[in-house]
Amino acid sequence: MSDKVNILLIEDEDPHAELIQRAFEDQDSRVRIVRVRSLAEARARIQAEEPSLIIADWRLPDGESMELLPNHHDPLATPIILMTSYGNERIAVEALKSGALDYVVKSPEAMLDMPHLAARAIEQWDARAERVRMENELAEREAQFRLLAENASDMISRLAIDGRILYVSPACETILGYKPEELTGTISFDVIHEDERTFVSNLFKGNRYDTTYTITYRALHKQGHYVWLESSARAILDRKTDSILEIQTTSRDITERKKAEKALQDAHENLQEAYQRTIEGWVRALDLRDRETEGHTQRVTELTLKVARTLGFSEEELTHIRRGALLHDMGKMAIPDDILQKPGPLSEAEWEKMRLHPIYAYEMLSPISYLLPALDIPYCHHERWDGSGYPRGLKGEEIPLVARLFAIVDVWDALCSDRPYRKPLPKPEVIAYLREKSGELFEPKLVDVFLAIVESQQ
Repeated sequence: MSDKVNILLIEDEDPHAELIQRAFEDQDSRVRIVRVRSLAEARARIQAEEPSLIIADWRLPDGESMELLPNHHDPLATPIILMTSYGNERIAVEALKSGALDYVVKSPEAMLDMPHLAARAIEQWDARAERVRMENELAEREAQFRLLAENASDMISRLAIDGRILYVSPACETILGYKPEELTGTISFDVIHEDERTFVSNLFKGNRYDTTYTITYRALHKQGHYVWLESSARAILDRKTDSILEIQTTSRDITERKKAEKALQDAHENLQEAYQRTIEGWVRALDLRDRETEGHTQRVTELTLKVARTLGFSEEELTHIRRGALLHDMGKMAIPDDILQKPGPLSEAEWEKMRLHPIYAYEMLSPISYLLPALDIPYCHHERWDGSGYPRGLKGEEIPLVARLFAIVDVWDALCSDRPYRKPLPKPEVIAYLREKSGELFEPKLVDVFLAIVESQQ
């Protein structure tokens, strides 16, 4: 029995009252018994101080103590144990139905056992009170949930763990075309597009019950077309067992947003395609002007990308590398024809002008913002590892990595290709040349990577 238990004893017969009071004497200060002899006294006492438990004789001088029973109107009313001098099944059933926690036939044994009966009655009442409080709390939450759901523009649903719809708010008619009663009781997965159905249903099988999931998927509208929904879902758990009671979801129509995203993606892809076609047009124009190196640009671009993938560059980085490789000789558009198309060796004065083509490339391309990440190759591919290159004499790792890589590929293709003033060198000789110049003109590690790829294709 819990501490500080105040018991109201309603008994008009002194011997019975004294026997009950004697039974509680060993409870010490934990139990305080106040005795009254009539219903009138009991009502006054209850008004002054609400007891923890009422022990009442069924028949009293001014009426029956059944009048004190809550009659289910107040399930949290003070718990009552009723006593009678003789057994009566009808009274017992009526008493228990009306809310009494126990019904006792008076006897010396029963009265001496009253502390145990009282403790059991209070425990039962505490359990009932806890259940009532939980039911009231659940009802209040349910009312708040429905108030929110009925007025929300988003579709709010309560789902069983098998996906069955327990409740869906009126917004489902605006979003999916169905009235709530048409969806209630159906399986929510059935309206999800088959491409996303497995993914969504698998979320219900996970163990992270404390997580709120937000997902997008297509759902079938009543009229036969699909709409995009964004749903946030969270499991509601049983406090005692930690098992899932239901899943609550909030869904909104994001079809227009998806259309806008698709249009933006298409526009981006079209723009990228336009960029690529523009670059290819520039490269074609250069090839038409400098037929001596026709095909060189495409070859070095593909080989550079192959090596770059081996080195682990991302797809976005590979896009910029592709553009830089395609445009590596763009600056030659500014070189006079008599120099660019000269069949024999260039003079020193002509070489001075030719060495300006990386600067011309930078000046031509740097005002174009989308090409800025691609300028390392056009601007720096003639720099050399030992600092002997041009146009700025960069040395070692001062030279951008992609330009150091491209320098190797560029020389490889130039030496392996047929030119009007010489025949292509055998590949073993070109390999030997690259190894010889490793550490002088080219970065040694990149030479090793490049030759490993080339030699694997021999």
